Amino acid sequence: MGRSLVQPPPAARHTALWLVDVPLHGALSQHIGNLSFLTMLNLTRTGIAGHIPAELGRLHWLRFLDLLGNSLSYTIPSTIGNLTRLEFLRLMNNNLSGQIPPQLLQSMRNLQWFSLAGNELSGNIPLYLFNNTPFLKHINLGNNSLSRPIPPAVLSNLTCLTELELSFNNLTGEINKELGLMQELSYLHLGDNFLTGLIPPSLGNLSKLSYLLLSQNSLSGSVPAIFESIRTLIMLYLQFNNLSGNLNFLSSLSNSMRFQNLGLDYNSFTGRIPDTVGNLSAELLEFSLSYNKLTGGLPSSLSNLSNLERIHLANNQLTGEIPESITRVQNLILLIVSNNDMSGTIPAQIGMLSNLQWLHIYGNRFHGCIPESIGNLTMLEHLSLYENQFNSTIPARLFHLDKIILLDLSINSFSGQLPSDVGGMKQVDAIDLSFIFLLGSIPKSFGKLSMLTKLNLSQNSFEDSIPMSFEELRSLEWLDLSSNNLSGTIPMFLANLTFLKTLNISFNNLQGKVPEGGVFSNISLQSLIGNTGLCGIPRLGFSPCMEKQPHSNTAHFLRFLLPSIIVAFGCTVIFIYQTIRKKLKNKGEIKDSSIDPSNVMYHGHLSYHELILATGNFCDNNLLGTGSFGKVYKGQLSTGFTVAVKVLDMQQEQAIRSFDAECSTLCMARHRNLIKILNVCSNMEFRALVLQYMPSGSLEMLLHFDSIEHLGFLKRLDSIEHLGFLQRLDIMLDVSMAMEYLHHEHHKVVLHCDLKPSNVLFDEDMTAHVADFGIAKLLLGDDNSMITASMLGTLGYMAPEYGSYGKASRKSDVFSYGIMLLEVFTGKRPTDPMFVADLSIRRWVHQAFPTQLASLLDDPLLQGVSSSASNLNDFLTATFELGLICSSDSPDHRMSMRDVTMALKKIKKHYTESILSATTTSATQ
Repeated sequence: MGRSLVQPPPAARHTALWLVDVPLHGALSQHIGNLSFLTMLNLTRTGIAGHIPAELGRLHWLRFLDLLGNSLSYTIPSTIGNLTRLEFLRLMNNNLSGQIPPQLLQSMRNLQWFSLAGNELSGNIPLYLFNNTPFLKHINLGNNSLSRPIPPAVLSNLTCLTELELSFNNLTGEINKELGLMQELSYLHLGDNFLTGLIPPSLGNLSKLSYLLLSQNSLSGSVPAIFESIRTLIMLYLQFNNLSGNLNFLSSLSNSMRFQNLGLDYNSFTGRIPDTVGNLSAELLEFSLSYNKLTGGLPSSLSNLSNLERIHLANNQLTGEIPESITRVQNLILLIVSNNDMSGTIPAQIGMLSNLQWLHIYGNRFHGCIPESIGNLTMLEHLSLYENQFNSTIPARLFHLDKIILLDLSINSFSGQLPSDVGGMKQVDAIDLSFIFLLGSIPKSFGKLSMLTKLNLSQNSFEDSIPMSFEELRSLEWLDLSSNNLSGTIPMFLANLTFLKTLNISFNNLQGKVPEGGVFSNISLQSLIGNTGLCGIPRLGFSPCMEKQPHSNTAHFLRFLLPSIIVAFGCTVIFIYQTIRKKLKNKGEIKDSSIDPSNVMYHGHLSYHELILATGNFCDNNLLGTGSFGKVYKGQLSTGFTVAVKVLDMQQEQAIRSFDAECSTLCMARHRNLIKILNVCSNMEFRALVLQYMPSGSLEMLLHFDSIEHLGFLKRLDSIEHLGFLQRLDIMLDVSMAMEYLHHEHHKVVLHCDLKPSNVLFDEDMTAHVADFGIAKLLLGDDNSMITASMLGTLGYMAPEYGSYGKASRKSDVFSYGIMLLEVFTGKRPTDPMFVADLSIRRWVHQAFPTQLASLLDDPLLQGVSSSASNLNDFLTATFELGLICSSDSPDHRMSMRDVTMALKKIKKHYTESILSATTTSATQ
């Protein structure tokens, strides 16, 4: 229970009052001014609100004042300026408004730390604010609404300053050359303002600078070559400005031996990438220059950057080849040179890049063959070579990369036939092989690609019939076989593919009856035109089909005899199958959990009677959980397969809309980290979804086993006993990959709109699956598109713009993900009772970032941390920073799910390397 901060006994002589995270309430009493001997006052995250009392100015012995993370409002009292002995002043993350008092720091000659970040302060930075603070080392005024240029006089005396943070304000004008006087400065962040003009050469005097962040402004002109004397630079971010000129300044960065991140995207740089980039730090991880106007070729010296992970040079005017030497960059994860004017061949030794996950070289003039060594890229997930001039056969090894999700080879000049076995891409979601002049038959092995949702084989010269194996493509949503030489009839099973929504088989030599139902119910003439032998579907103008009459006694005899033979044979096969299965199951050689969920898909809907039998008449013993729109039961189908049956509450008007939303989403989206819909049962009075059963519970259960029932459940899961840093990282990586797929890798953008731990479920292998798409939405348009959502998500996880205006976008899901990431590593729900007034889980973490993060960690996480990970704090900082960025109030400041996935993979890679390195060192000692 909270308590007020009241006047202490008159005789008390307190020298320190330290109440961090102690729940108080109400305003800070004016009697605080009576503690005349106080030297330290720390009321961090105590929930106090109202004014900062002017009486604080009477505490003349005070050296430390910290009111971080409360709900203080109104203006900053000028009487704080009377605290002449103050060394530390932090008022950040409150609701303070108005202007900074001009005389606030005039008498604070000993002040070293000054932070007013995360408030609502406005106006300009007072002209003489820092005139008398010669020992000041840290200034943070970020995340306010400060405006106007930074006065040069403000900066002239700050010769001891090490950190200056002024980002996310409304600062205008130019960057002052006086910044170059701060010889001790190591961190300078002026990003996300409205600064104009040139980057001053005087910044080159900052010989101790490690971080220079000037992105998201309107800076112009060329970048001066000012970095020769800066040997400590780690990060240079200049993205989203109007910078121009050449890249010769990069050579001045070669003295910075710790340099890791270079971001120059979305500017107007011209000229070549200089060969001197090979002299940059061997620790460089990111080389990002996309969306500029660069010309020339890629320098072979890039191979000197042995630790490089990301090369992003898309949308420039680059020419020439990909140098063979690039294959020596063994840590490369992402190579993107799409939409340039490059030519030549893919390096023959491309297979040496064993960590490569993304290879995008589309929209160029590459030719020749795809090297056989591409089969060595076992980590490859996205391969996009479309709109080039490749002109050989496609190597068979390409189709055995089992982590491929996207394969696009379209609009090229490949020749010959496809390999007979294309079934090795077990996780592939989309394949586009259109416009590449392929011959022969369509391989039957396409039927092995159970996760395939999009297949485009149009504009080739395929012959023979549509393979009967396509009947196994039960996830297929989009199929284009148009403009080939296919013959025979249209297979009837295409009408039974539950998720198939788009089909184009026009301009072939198909004949016979057009099937009815399924995708053919709404098919257009444009999808069938050009097949002169088709009949049926009068609404499209085809001739009626003529019934064939038997022409002999033999035909008449077979008409009656064959059905009997087929039935007898079928019964025999079923009997033999059941006998063998029973014997194998008795020996423990068959387990229900090993059955592929796609094998229990029915061509028609399940009946209500079948679900009654499966769930024991929906008895409470089979109840798995209760949600907003109904209940979920465990059931066992007649096949022996275990499923989850989600029964909608038909008394709720929104339940039907929820049913439709989940059906349309899960029928369309298929990914290894998404829950699978297996079937539906729907009539006027009853609706249910038959879903993949998740035997290992939810992330909510894992994090908050706060009931006896949950605790008993968790004791059955050995993997939960050590839910440490790496395990939590893997879970959030699974979730991010699912959301990346929904947001970026599918032909329609899916918004989940209710991402939270209870909607993340685990299979028997503890692989995470995102579930519950009851309020999901489809989004059309660019990355900034939004849509009105009639049903809101869950309190605590909703983005501000979603909760206030009902406007959902990709970035709304990103916000929910960010909150969940913070919850996973702190063990605190965003609705925890400790988060009162304006204190949220994000603000709580932000207040501790980056030096006090260990104090926030969930206790089981610490127990599961490997003793070999000696620099855990570095990984915690990176992880929590990701959560804070994703949960930013402004959608523009949040990352995309694609970048989130990449960041998490990077953190995981370095963490596992750290453990391995430490273990190896320990073993040799």
